[in-house]
Amino acid sequence: MKRNYHFNTDLYCITAEELSMGRSNIEVVKEMIAAGVKIIQYREKDKKMKDKYSECCTIREMTKEAGVTFIVNDDIDLAMIVQADGVHIGQDDLPLEKVRELVGDKMIIGISTHCPGEAQQAVRSGADYIGVGPIFKTATKKDVCDPVGFEYLEYVAQNIPIPFVAIGGIKINNISDVMKRGTECIAIITEITTAKDIPERISLIKEVIKNSIVEEK
Repeated sequence: MKRNYHFNTDLYCITAEELSMGRSNIEVVKEMIAAGVKIIQYREKDKKMKDKYSECCTIREMTKEAGVTFIVNDDIDLAMIVQADGVHIGQDDLPLEKVRELVGDKMIIGISTHCPGEAQQAVRSGADYIGVGPIFKTATKKDVCDPVGFEYLEYVAQNIPIPFVAIGGIKINNISDVMKRGTECIAIITEITTAKDIPERISLIKEVIKNSIVEEK
């Protein structure tokens, strides 16, 4: 790993415009920032690159002004062009070592993992953090693998030395089950993007996370 990276937050937010109740990614990100979110990932699989570039330029300005970490999903070139803080890749994307050669030492690289072997390889390859999941069944991503459940999550919490974010089907009613397995940061998508009042929903999520941590202690 090129730096000692830490999330410094318990909530990792991801965009999903088609699941945002008619709101644009820009509108949703604005609400996320207003609610105090500290890390936001732009994930948009089906838009034209020109449209993604335009959105990311705007989001980069918004997040930079607010001191929010901005991660771009999959599109390494887009992340570099808009000077995002980081890029998140999958197991079928370019090898992490090659991504590091492209983006340099200053950009954060996260990678999705689904089993111990992938987590171990991510550490060896210099990932700054890993995604662990999907913990539960999720429909926010096409061609997603079966849920990895709590066994893999607990393995990562006990054996992997770099930060990780638990992701996949996490809702208010199962947050405590995820947190008590040693999780420090969770990624939530539809529980936030589909909310009528996003700041209110985020406030509730943070309260549940806080209570879950207190219960653990």
